[in-house]
Amino acid sequence: MTSAGVTVAQAFASSAQRFGALPFLCVLPETADVYGVLAGEISYADMQRRVDALRAAYAAAGYGHGHRVGLLLENRPEFFVHWFALNGLGVSVVPINAELRSAELEYLVGHSEIALAVASATRHEALHAAAGAARRTMAVMRAHDTPPPAPFVAPRADAPIGIRTECALLYTSGTTGRPKGCILPNRYYLHAGAWYAAIGGLAQLREGQERLLTPLPQVHMNAMAYSTLAMVMTGGCLIALDRFHPKTWWQSVRESRATVVHYLGVMPAMLMKAQAAAQDREHAVRFGFGAGVDRSLHAAFEARFGFPLLEAWAMTETGAGAVVIANREPRQVGTSCFGREGADVEVKLVGENGEPVGIDEPGELLVRHAGSDPRDGFFAGYLKDQAATDEAWAGGWFHTGDIVRRGAEGQLHFIDRRKNVIRRSGENISAVEVESVLLQHPRVKAAAVAPVPDAMRGDEVLACIVGDGIAADADARRAAAADIVDWCLARLAYYKAPGYVAFVDALPLTASQKVQRGELRVLAAAVVGQPHCIDTTAMKKRAT
Repeated sequence: MTSAGVTVAQAFASSAQRFGALPFLCVLPETADVYGVLAGEISYADMQRRVDALRAAYAAAGYGHGHRVGLLLENRPEFFVHWFALNGLGVSVVPINAELRSAELEYLVGHSEIALAVASATRHEALHAAAGAARRTMAVMRAHDTPPPAPFVAPRADAPIGIRTECALLYTSGTTGRPKGCILPNRYYLHAGAWYAAIGGLAQLREGQERLLTPLPQVHMNAMAYSTLAMVMTGGCLIALDRFHPKTWWQSVRESRATVVHYLGVMPAMLMKAQAAAQDREHAVRFGFGAGVDRSLHAAFEARFGFPLLEAWAMTETGAGAVVIANREPRQVGTSCFGREGADVEVKLVGENGEPVGIDEPGELLVRHAGSDPRDGFFAGYLKDQAATDEAWAGGWFHTGDIVRRGAEGQLHFIDRRKNVIRRSGENISAVEVESVLLQHPRVKAAAVAPVPDAMRGDEVLACIVGDGIAADADARRAAAADIVDWCLARLAYYKAPGYVAFVDALPLTASQKVQRGELRVLAAAVVGQPHCIDTTAMKKRAT
């Protein structure tokens, strides 16, 4: 592992000295075509030359410690050039999700107070409009432009740049509310890279040999912290796709010679729907790193494609300060197990009364880093929201909002987000559990579950379904809904099955393909009573 220094820029410069001729980035032809950039590999030495030149240009334009610069560059190579160049000057980057529209851009621009946005020319008008609506003075440039003069003096120009300097401001996905700006210092990223480089087990990274392929966006902490810094720390090559393409995924894996892949739960499910082929194991992948794989598909995926999917848990806020991963046996494949905490992490599971729960009892996951600094590796706080930061750290523990249980052997098992638990007639129902069963149905392409009000039961379960071959005819929809609910009733307690089935064209998703739970609840409330929403409550009967 390379010596990191105290900033991300120093960590990369150190690796460029050691691994100069090795590739840092690989841009596949498919990704190059989408972005309109050159395909091929960029070595550490070449990247460092680009970083040095851009850093000098930014410095000449007056950018410095305390400025923030928005990067709407998706997974283009220019993202990394601008990030490392700005980091060396103490400038924090704000990755901007390309899916954001006017109101969302206005909020981000105003809240983050960015001095400059770097984006393709097609997004300049929207960014200028957002700045105007937010009443912010902000410059906008393309990735290869000469930086315009900084619109205001660097707020911390005279302060030293170090490990606690803000490296990035990463906005949460806002799945249940308005996005929060997580302040991520240099130590957050360096800790993530060092953790990944050292964990070993089934996730052993070989110095100068790994080629890590990720379809996740740089607005996601997995891609920006774990993927990027793990490769920087070990002299590996990062293969950043524009997004996940199920039909060409294995072609990309083989063409890039990937040895590690990163995934989210929806990806294995989609790949398993493809017809099995003789070349399913013709690849160099040693392991996958991710979260949320459907437990009923986990073992089957590994048997078919020949490598382990290592389930992990973390949040944007925790970084690697309290990450847990099932990188050693027994992994308890098929049980929602994500491993057990290492010696550097402390875990506590508590019930609604705040008291610790017992073995196999569900409780909220509280975490902190072991040792003298419980926040080591974590975010530094929520921007402009000290009250939310304090609430999250109440009692000296970070409150994750995730419901987890600990098995008899010590492994942790994910149940659901606390806010995703549906309360029906006194029974707690995990949305994730119901979604897992729905996704196994052969006609269901995508599914998400939300509560809707019920006068007698408090909540009822509503399933939004993206179906395969379900006709627009009302009778066909009713028959399909009945078939789906019968499927669930055969596999779940009756009260967990959907009481409503709504057929929709698409689910509200974040850039990292997570369901936007806040928008889903709005959608669920609106569809009840509509022709494409079938009432199946009469099918839910207690077994006699």
